[in-house]
Amino acid sequence: MLLRVNAPAAEDRPPDAAAAAAAAADPAPTLERFLAQIGPRAFRFAELGLRQREDALDAVQDAMLKMLAYHARPAAEWPPLFWSILRSRIVDLQRRRNFRLRWLLPAPAADSGGIDWIDPGPDPARAHDGREGYARLATALAALPRRQREAFTLRVLEELDVATTARVMGCSEGSVKTHLSRARTALQQQLEDWR
Repeated sequence: MLLRVNAPAAEDRPPDAAAAAAAAADPAPTLERFLAQIGPRAFRFAELGLRQREDALDAVQDAMLKMLAYHARPAAEWPPLFWSILRSRIVDLQRRRNFRLRWLLPAPAADSGGIDWIDPGPDPARAHDGREGYARLATALAALPRRQREAFTLRVLEELDVATTARVMGCSEGSVKTHLSRARTALQQQLEDWR
């Protein structure tokens, strides 16, 4: 994430009520606030596409840095523009990874560990079910073809509309609907045995 280097110290910051009043007085969205809100979702999207945490962090950081050049654009254009930039960066990294000579890379560890999101809920059983559900969904999404995974993630998880998703993916709205339908069918078949 992009952070300010010269952020004020905690004792110099105004109280929460004053900060809320200042935010209410300045209704104009800022690019910094937009990137802070979209960062965690963008990371999950990149991690599902790249399957490596470090590559996902690099892709999100590169996309955020590239977004800084578009700070003058209207705030309504930021989400589709950001997702387009991130998607292009993910595709570039996937292509570069596939182009490399695989025999030169070290063998992956036998237990690379799955994605483990911490659930702050007090109920351990619910926390376990949530982790298991996310792991199953992540595994099922990883098994989908790239275009189907992108369509499902952008339409269902990110809740973008069809037109915006088509713009991000660089295809027609009909293609988005087709990819989404196929992704839902495949996911339903893969996840129907789970509770």
